[in-house]
Amino acid sequence: METFVLTIFEYLAELGYFGIALGLMIEVIPSEIVLSYGGFLISIGKINFFGAFLAGVIGGTLAQIFLYWLGLYGGRPFLNRFGKYLFINERQLNAAEAWFDRYGTGVIFTARFIPVIRHAISIPAGISKMPLSQFTVYTVAAIIPWTVLFLLLGMELGEHWHNIKDYARPFLKPIIFLTIVSASIYFIYTNWKKKHNR
Repeated sequence: METFVLTIFEYLAELGYFGIALGLMIEVIPSEIVLSYGGFLISIGKINFFGAFLAGVIGGTLAQIFLYWLGLYGGRPFLNRFGKYLFINERQLNAAEAWFDRYGTGVIFTARFIPVIRHAISIPAGISKMPLSQFTVYTVAAIIPWTVLFLLLGMELGEHWHNIKDYARPFLKPIIFLTIVSASIYFIYTNWKKKHNR
């Protein structure tokens, strides 16, 4: 498996910025690994930070819009049947739907930082017919800091970019905590607003 992953990265490296975007769009390998490899390429001067940043944001956004469309046009039955080919299992779908039902459209931003549901949260947004423009704004707003973080970590790690999961853990824990707190505050506020309007 490791040899397979390295082969993919060697191919992506040859494609430069397009390779980063493509790696994020196909979602075969987690985005944090693709981006940390992008950071490594920056550190050796193969690409520059701004180009890698744009490629990361565009590729990550297009990947999520694709999942949104699957939810919009395929629905839950389609994902139950074919989700495994997109590395999305029923547990992830159930968790994503629960978060979306509980916290509403604002969760599209906050859920991007939660490991279990990050990849699948776009699907219930499509199923519920959330406006694409609103979905895209929330998605880009979350992908920007995610992209910057892992490009910088990849630059710091250099040739040890493949250790990104262990290296990133101390950074992600406070982010996940703040995300959950923010989602809870948003949920309480929206519920209060609905009651107030009534």
